[in-house]
Amino acid sequence: MKTRFIVNPRSGGAGRVLARVHEFASQLQADVSLTTHRQHATELATHALLEGCRLIVAVGGDGTLNEVASSLVDTPATFGLIPCGSGNGLGRHLGIHGNLEHALETLRSGRNRLIDTGLADGHPFFTVAGLGFEAEASAQFNQLTDRGLLGYFGTGAKLWRHHVPEDYWIECDDHRLRARGFTVAIANSDQYGNNARIAPGARIDDGLLDLTVVPPVTVWRALPLLAQLFTGAIGAAQGVVRLRSTHFVVERTAPGLIHADGETHAAGTRVEFTLRPRSLRVMAPPTDDMELLPVEPEFSTLNP
Repeated sequence: MKTRFIVNPRSGGAGRVLARVHEFASQLQADVSLTTHRQHATELATHALLEGCRLIVAVGGDGTLNEVASSLVDTPATFGLIPCGSGNGLGRHLGIHGNLEHALETLRSGRNRLIDTGLADGHPFFTVAGLGFEAEASAQFNQLTDRGLLGYFGTGAKLWRHHVPEDYWIECDDHRLRARGFTVAIANSDQYGNNARIAPGARIDDGLLDLTVVPPVTVWRALPLLAQLFTGAIGAAQGVVRLRSTHFVVERTAPGLIHADGETHAAGTRVEFTLRPRSLRVMAPPTDDMELLPVEPEFSTLNP
């Protein structure tokens, strides 16, 4: 099977694993392409499809993974990933997060899995999209040269002191509700990354998006909410709103930022979030509770 590795050498630990990726790719007689600018990974993945590649592997953070996977939705190609970013939300949810050899072993012996994907104001996302505080924090975090969990906490703490909660009107399944929120997350998977589970129990192949509205955060509630985020108990926090549907419309009083897997975009007062069910093939570790697709005979070429 013709395979292409797309590497963002500036993303997290991707540069540190580049030599091993080249070695592994050479065993498969696969090509390795390096990105040089934003959205370059999308261009490279599109070219790989046109050249007949049927396994296209993203090596980088969630932004790189988003760019590559965006080109593979509703195609016969399989998306592979070697997570090397600061959060690795998609990799953690799929059970691929860990050392490099675990990710390579998944490419060798994993199975095809069909997962859902989402659109946020037309922008593809695979883990979480949102607006409010998290969109503003993503915009500032993306400007950092040293990005990681501590960097995100530092950025978030500075922004939190000045952030003003907004009023949101949310439509889903013929219902409309109003909520004043600190942040609004629409999740395809269960987490942002680093095991920060904004939608505990969400599955990437359940045919639903999970919406979470976090209410205004006071100084007294900040640490308890943070603890609940990392222990998977955010849904039990007072004032938190959780909804599940295939389609949401979120309205706000003024235009602003949204994010899709941490990548920020300008958007208007009305933002639409839509599920695309079973729209992406992913190479994932086999587990007992997920639907697997048959492996084509040509996948045997992944066992050098």
